[in-house]
Formats: sequence, C-alpha cells, structure tokens
Amino acid sequence: MDVAADARTVVREVAIDASPETLWELLVDPREMVRWMGLVATVDLRRGGTYRVEVIPGQAATGVFVEIDRPRRLVTTWGWEGHAVVPPGSTTLTFELEPRGRGTLLRLTHGGLPTAESAASHTHGWEHYLPRLTMVATGADPGLDPWIDGPRT
Repeated sequence: MDVAADARTVVREVAIDASPETLWELLVDPREMVRWMGLVATVDLRRGGTYRVEVIPGQAATGVFVEIDRPRRLVTTWGWEGHAVVPPGSTTLTFELEPRGRGTLLRLTHGGLPTAESAASHTHGWEHYLPRLTMVATGADPGLDPWIDGPRT
C-alpha cells in the first residue's frame, strides 16, 4: 500500500487476486459490504443516490454516489453522522479498479479531509479495512472485526 504526499488525502493501492467485477460487488452490494466493513449497510446505487454504513456501533458513514462506472470507478461523498470535523458529504472517496492479469489493482483515494489529524484517522481506518476487503475478495474469511466485537480473550 502506498501513502499519499498530501497530508489531507489518503491514497492506497493494493493488488488483489480477484476480478474487478468481484470487487465491485463488495463495494456496492450492502450484503457484501458488511462482510468486510460494518454492521449494516443501505445502498441506493444510482448517481445522486445515497448510502449509509454503520461501520462500528453508533458510528455511521453516509454519502451520495457521484460517479458510477461499473466495474472500473466508483466515486462517492463520505462523512460521519453527527461528526463536526468530517460531517456527511464533506469528503470524496474514490475507488478505481484496474484489471491486472487475473486480478485487480484497487486504488483508493480519500480526499478533502479537513485536517492532517482526520487524514491520519482515516488512514488508520482504511489500513484496517482494505486487508479485510482483500480477504473477502479472495475467498478467505476475515473473521470477526475486532473493532466491532472487541478483542477476544
């Protein structure tokens, strides 16, 4: 995974041994989304449609679909309900899916974050969730999300 030079933009690239079509479904189908991130998701997949994913108990990310180019590019707004620093619609999240052999290069760009601290927080989040996405895309079970269920003793 790569790190962006801009202190308020998160950029990550990951090669995944799955087709762009497989990854696309994991990004837009609410049942598939919660296999790698979140508890509950709702999606109205159309330009201007909304989505909401309760990422961890009591914290939901919401946004609007800006660009839908199946299965190559997905652009949404992103923000957190009830959050003063990164409210709904305040940032832009882009997923680009580029075929690479039998797999896909996924490039995530999360831009418009208002502070270096908010970028660091979202970097931490994406570094947690992208490996889980990779596992699900390749047929592995990422197991229970410790951010939801807490550590096991």
